[in-house]
Amino acid sequence: MSLKDAFIAELRHETSLTKTILERVPMDKKDWKPHEKSMTMGRLATHIAETLKWISNIRHIDDFDFMKDLNLKQDTAASQEELLQLLKTNLDKAIADLSAMSDDDFNKIWTVRRGEQIMMQLPKKVAIRGWGFSHQIHHRGQLSVFLRLLDVPVPGMYGPSADER
Repeated sequence: MSLKDAFIAELRHETSLTKTILERVPMDKKDWKPHEKSMTMGRLATHIAETLKWISNIRHIDDFDFMKDLNLKQDTAASQEELLQLLKTNLDKAIADLSAMSDDDFNKIWTVRRGEQIMMQLPKKVAIRGWGFSHQIHHRGQLSVFLRLLDVPVPGMYGPSADER
């Protein structure tokens, strides 16, 4: 199996789990947050749906500069339908971008900077795993805590949750 096919298979699997938890978000409580430093639940859920954009960024921008390449606009989906459509749109784009990559493309170096300061340099395959996959999984874990605090049944991710026994 090629690297891109393995990444696509993993991305489809992880995003199906993400979809399951996003379907549980009570959008009537999208402005709720557990702490003043936390994102609101609606913003966190929207951010999770947006994390897949990093795969496209990594493919198309070899030298990513937070000072010029990051869109700081932080929208919140207005509805469950909008949230799930955003996830689907970003998944479709990420799959298309991964499909277009060769093994050599995955080995190219991705540089992340803030102006002149280089923050890191990673092979694109490592960056995709961290910024595209682990990023989504990390915030999905945060969202599961938000749901638990609101007494919303949490779906299992890698086995049943306490709500599915």
